[in-house]
Amino acid sequence: MNSESRKLTAGLYLIATPIGTARDITLRALDILTAADVLVAEDTRSLRKLMEIHGIPLRDRIVLAYHDHNGDKMRPRLMQALEQGKSVVYASEAGTPMVADPGFDLARAAVAEGHALISAPGPSAVITALTLAGLPTDRFFFGGFLPTASGKRKTALAEVAPVTATLVFYESPKRVAAMLADAAKALGATRRAVVCRELTKKFEEVMRGTLEELAQICAERTLKGEIVVLIDRGDKETVSDSDLEQALREALQSVSVRDAADQVSTLYSLPRRQVYQRALALSKEE
Repeated sequence: MNSESRKLTAGLYLIATPIGTARDITLRALDILTAADVLVAEDTRSLRKLMEIHGIPLRDRIVLAYHDHNGDKMRPRLMQALEQGKSVVYASEAGTPMVADPGFDLARAAVAEGHALISAPGPSAVITALTLAGLPTDRFFFGGFLPTASGKRKTALAEVAPVTATLVFYESPKRVAAMLADAAKALGATRRAVVCRELTKKFEEVMRGTLEELAQICAERTLKGEIVVLIDRGDKETVSDSDLEQALREALQSVSVRDAADQVSTLYSLPRRQVYQRALALSKEE
């Protein structure tokens, strides 16, 4: 064990737990679980099982539950432990705390009261899905869970339609077919998408296709497990040569060629090299 596992300073420690395969936990997270004074988990059974798998003794400690339904009552108790100089570790049921997780309110309360907040990064369903999808990862928008009602879901999807980034959502296996069908209507039936199911687990599955194709596939199957849906960014709006040139000329009046290229390429979602060459030519003309 390193020094961190022997003694932890007072503070709230957020540890990421495996989303499937138990061996995906980090060595640092194991050290923190071994040494923390107070153990807190979204699902106490999951954390106890994880500690048992990795041979971490409970000793005289208990595992306290902290979730959406008891957060208001449990936070004062945990804040009191921090005030007493104890180290408190919080673990999500699976994945990284604070990402679509009740740990948000707990962490915010700790910061508000001046306590140290420490994160031990690790597994995340969002990042894992992005690495497998094969869709652009330079920009992505995480939308969490969409509304369950179809009308509200379509409205939420229409709001993110203009976002020039890969869209990422968590979804229930019971609703994923309907969600994909609504997305096909709101974003376009031929828009590319990926459905990731049971990531890092025995029956991991990655389905790729258009929104329309995936909606049909999922409607014909009985799916189980955790699901992440990723949707490709929309088609780029056509930019005329005159509009591009005008934007560059205006930018070059106040910034360098490099900065002008950065601004305009970002504005129109165009390859930076292409825009830089055009900006360079315009600057030489002037």
